[in-house]
This record gives sequence, structure tokens and C-alpha cells, in this order.
Amino acid sequence: MAAGEDLVAEIEALEDKLAQAKTAITRRFIGQERVVELTLAALLCGGHGLLIGLPGLGKTRLVETVSTVMGLNGNRVQFTPDLMPADILGSEVLETGSDGSRAFKFIQGPIFCQLLMADEINRASPRTQSALLQAMQEKAVTVAGETRKLDAPFHVLATQNPIEQEGTYPLPEAQLDRFLVQIDVQYPDRKTEKEILLATTGAEEADAYEVFT
Repeated sequence: MAAGEDLVAEIEALEDKLAQAKTAITRRFIGQERVVELTLAALLCGGHGLLIGLPGLGKTRLVETVSTVMGLNGNRVQFTPDLMPADILGSEVLETGSDGSRAFKFIQGPIFCQLLMADEINRASPRTQSALLQAMQEKAVTVAGETRKLDAPFHVLATQNPIEQEGTYPLPEAQLDRFLVQIDVQYPDRKTEKEILLATTGAEEADAYEVFT
């Protein structure tokens, strides 16, 4: 009975912390409670999320805030047509020691984090998009024939513009399959726009703070 009561207490404590986390996020990402809920659900399930919405709706702000609130070490990669897989995964460089000896040293890429923001993921070429396939599925990357484990937990939150198609590469089915959920970020209504305007142009702006460790 004591074990059952302890479990109930832990669940209730977790529920309280999740409520605190959601409150902390919605103070900076206003009027999109459903988007916040789906994003947190994706992380809690150990999955990845694809955020689709028009420019200026706060997708980047959401991911940065979630990273801070959930206590995750986050990196951001701006995907562009000239981005190469090594720019994400990392690469080996030839290093010369003080004694003249030479050896290859692996320089980690931004994927070595706990929360990776793939900003405008469909702007990168299919070759670069495929660099995320192994990482998202197996939580590891293979560079120069050596497999390296990523930090735990590891999540990818990617963003995509739904209307601008020029200079973009549609995500293949294999890539889409890696995402647990597609999260549509809708345009806010007039009341929410007013709240955003007041919150972002005043003398003070709400700061993100850590709730989870």
C-alpha cells in the first residue's frame, strides 16, 4: 500500500511540475496552448516534433523556451541549401601535437546536444536531411566509420514554412516517419495579437526559467 501511495504522490508531483512548465512556456509563447501541449507530449514520449507555420509565429521562440524550461542542452541549426552533413554531425581534423606528432581529432557538430532545433529543415538538400535519419532513430551518428552515441535524452524539433516552396526540398517519407507528431502553428486571433504586442514591446519581457533538470 505504501508503494502505491508513493507512486500516486510522484505522479501528482510530476503533474504539478508539468503545469509549472506549461505556465512558464505560455508566458513567452502566448495564445498557443495546444501547440505547447503537443510539443511537451512529443518530448515526454521520447519523440521528435515537426512545427509547421508561417514566418513570425514564434516557432523559434517556442523551441528556445522549451529548451530552457525543460532543462535541456539545446542547439540551433539554420538549414540552408549549402549546408553539408558534416556541418551537423561534425568531422575529423588532422591535429599536430607539440612534439610534431599528427593524429585525427573528432570535432563534434551541433547535433551533440539534447534538443536540436532544425530551423527550416526543408531548405537543406536531401543529402543533408538524411544526416538526421540515424540520429533521430538510433540516437547515434556514424562519422568516419565510428558510431558515436548522442546525449540522452535526444530530441529534434524542426520547423517548416508551409507556403514558400521555392528553393526547398520536400521531406521524404523516411524523414517524416522519424517525427512523432506534426504540430500546426496557427495564426493568432486579434485578442492574442494584442496580448503578444503588449508582452513584447513593454518595458519588461517575461524570461524563461528552468523548471525541470
